[in-house]
Amino acid sequence: MGQPLKDPRAEREAYYRRIAPAHLTPLWEMMSALVPRQPKSPCVPALWKYAEVRPWLMESGSLITAKEAVRRVLILENPGIPGQSAITNSLYAGWQLILPGEIAPSHRHTQTALRLIVEGAGAYTAVDGERVTMHAGDFIITPSWTWHDHGNPADEPVVWLDGLDIPLVRFFDTGFAEDYPHDEQEVVRPEGDAWLRYGNNMRPIAFQPKGATSPVFAYPYARSRQSLLQLAKVDKAHASHGHKMEFVNPASGGPAMPTMGAHIQFLPKGFSGRPYRSTDGTVFSVIEGGGRAMIGGETFEFTARDTFVVPSWQTYALYAAEDSVLFSFSDRPVQRALGLWREEQLR
Repeated sequence: MGQPLKDPRAEREAYYRRIAPAHLTPLWEMMSALVPRQPKSPCVPALWKYAEVRPWLMESGSLITAKEAVRRVLILENPGIPGQSAITNSLYAGWQLILPGEIAPSHRHTQTALRLIVEGAGAYTAVDGERVTMHAGDFIITPSWTWHDHGNPADEPVVWLDGLDIPLVRFFDTGFAEDYPHDEQEVVRPEGDAWLRYGNNMRPIAFQPKGATSPVFAYPYARSRQSLLQLAKVDKAHASHGHKMEFVNPASGGPAMPTMGAHIQFLPKGFSGRPYRSTDGTVFSVIEGGGRAMIGGETFEFTARDTFVVPSWQTYALYAAEDSVLFSFSDRPVQRALGLWREEQLR
């Protein structure tokens, strides 16, 4: 009789157990996961209905003050990656509440932040010595390592969508933070100063950039909306995106932030978008209107103030039941800088 056949799998498993204490692992067992044929994000499509979350957000206002919380936020956590405080692998999102009379204390951190005002008006953000008054739909930036605080002298609650590159900074282990000595920083420039200097296709002759983030930190929705609607009268809608514009750094022509790209788009009533996908997982916030998003075979009905997420390389299509305006942000600038970004418009 011949020798008994050896079980190669058993031999390999025994080998793996022997090398494990040395903190070694075989590449050949995980090659397909580490070098996939195409992206396979653990993130899943998801929609957060603002009308459903709002009562919980308002309840948080009775449980903890803005000062005690520092930032009173309900994080929008992707169901596919629970416990990560992330909406995609590289992005964080949450709805922040500030009540009348409150101040969210001044601090700074290496993470870049954006805000899309969702509800209310009259609160302010102070960034690097300049305040800007918030209105629904406004897009506001806090550059990396810049002092910022928020206050609400108005008589109504104000809510905004926070977007930060927290997971990206966490990946690089480059997170730093510091508290300002007082709740509010000193205001040294009048409101609108940054827009006057950089927002009219001009810049001061002695301008020296401090970083890659736009020196215009507030983009009023009234202006953005007007541009979209005027363009919609003269331009043909993109087959997948409708009428879509990118927020840019006027001093460089590049993205408004180095780690997050921000866009705004108008979908006229009846718009039916062609399926599309890209490698940048994208967070959408509905400013006006309503419709539905088909994402990876699932249907999500959205209305004003809702937020939804499209994971990397998931096919999606947008449909507008009425004239709609959507704000979105993603990590596209990082992917482009690294030569990794891809897109595909499908039939």
